[in-house]
Amino acid sequence: MSSAKIIYLLRHGETDFNRHGIVQGSGVDSELNETGQKQAAAFAKTYEHLPFEAVLTSTLIRTRQTVHPFIEAGIPWTTFPELNEISWGVHEGRRQDNAGKRDFRKVIDAWERGHFDARIEGGESAAEVGARMKLFVEHLHARPESLLLICSHGRAMRALLCVLLGKSLRSMEDFMHHNTGLWRLQLQEGQATIDLKNDIQHLQHIQLTEHEKV
Repeated sequence: MSSAKIIYLLRHGETDFNRHGIVQGSGVDSELNETGQKQAAAFAKTYEHLPFEAVLTSTLIRTRQTVHPFIEAGIPWTTFPELNEISWGVHEGRRQDNAGKRDFRKVIDAWERGHFDARIEGGESAAEVGARMKLFVEHLHARPESLLLICSHGRAMRALLCVLLGKSLRSMEDFMHHNTGLWRLQLQEGQATIDLKNDIQHLQHIQLTEHEKV
């Protein structure tokens, strides 16, 4: 039986791709910009007192940089490709023009109708992302720690939250994320509950920028 856990689930800090509306996905390994570094530092200052037992991130640089203060403090850190952002295929590295936004809207609308095999050309489907999130959640339940810090990506976190909460992937659009937006979940006996949603109190002294949240 898995032990009871408290999960701090964090989206990575801002990158220049976020700021300029350029699609990242799993194929663009961008670094945090100055604002993202400030967001990461603000999160660390707010939560450095917590006795996290492990830090889990995607394999992409922007998640590692976001939780670097905790890794530097000596907390055990592991990367998981399952936590990587969705692949957005041919749109990765491109600015989101009107045609691109229509492509995204078409695919997201299909997912909301339950057509989880829909995808951007060359990219991943919701079904594929959901499958890797199920693998990660199985691993998560089996871990012995009781307090974990996880850093991932916007669309990946939407799918992860659906899996954790036992919801259909049709519900992905219910979960919005700011950069370094924090979700806190209680995980016990295979059931997850949320007690903090996309919290950004740690950013109260940092000016937020608007960007596409896909």
